[in-house]
Amino acid sequence: MDIRYSANQNDFKHYTTEQIRNEFLIKKIFTENKVNSFYSHVDRVVVLGCMPTTEKISIDKGIDIWKNFGTNYILERREIGIFNIGDTGAIIADGKEYKLNYKDCLYISMGTKEVFFKSEDSKKPAKFYMVSAPAHKPCKTTFISIADAKKIPCGAVETANSRTINQFIHPDVLETCQLSMGMTSLNTGSVWNTMPAHTHERRMEVYLYFDIPKDNVVFHMMGEPSQTRHIVMNNEQAVISPSWSIHAGCGTSNYTFIWAMAGENKTFDDMDNIANVNLK
Repeated sequence: MDIRYSANQNDFKHYTTEQIRNEFLIKKIFTENKVNSFYSHVDRVVVLGCMPTTEKISIDKGIDIWKNFGTNYILERREIGIFNIGDTGAIIADGKEYKLNYKDCLYISMGTKEVFFKSEDSKKPAKFYMVSAPAHKPCKTTFISIADAKKIPCGAVETANSRTINQFIHPDVLETCQLSMGMTSLNTGSVWNTMPAHTHERRMEVYLYFDIPKDNVVFHMMGEPSQTRHIVMNNEQAVISPSWSIHAGCGTSNYTFIWAMAGENKTFDDMDNIANVNLK
């Protein structure tokens, strides 16, 4: 498990490009028949990726559960949200199977002992992207298809940020302990996300960028509003955003990203907005 420790915003001002990338960028989410795992000490969020091809893969494959979690199984005191950004696959949670097509989502409750992943076609594998957060009670394991996600159009063509926010693991959709997740798709010709930028002192966030066309990138903006930096992101890479940092991006093409939040609350208007002209 790749462990990332909390970064201090005062130290961050002096980071090199390499230091920023090493601290916050998750370069490789998916490896055939493996579980890649990343533990962030920012709100103790865990990011995982699994791409099963010829095997049915357990969520704890290659993970020392006691060393990393101090529990008997990963979800003993955790909840998790899972998106499939590949071809059709299935998740088996405590014996119950859920079929996930492209962009479908599954929320799995705390207390689920066994989770397995498999692909329908080994040559066209599913890609399961996961974010987990500590939990204090069981909630209902729930499947949400992309068709059933709550859709909120926002932005405008004139400001190059016309997009649709798809709410999946969200207080308006289902109950969780603290985890919130959704997917935002930018329309053709739009490249900016989450602008104007904001911070939320009581929640951290993780972005996964995907659907980035070949030979294109996304410039992910982060840092304090008066000390902004950027990370150049490639397709299917994720980035950790501490509560003191803005989290926004601009691509060389339109793209899609999955956002995940955890922290003190799930109140989406509990944020500090920053006018574009005040960014530095």
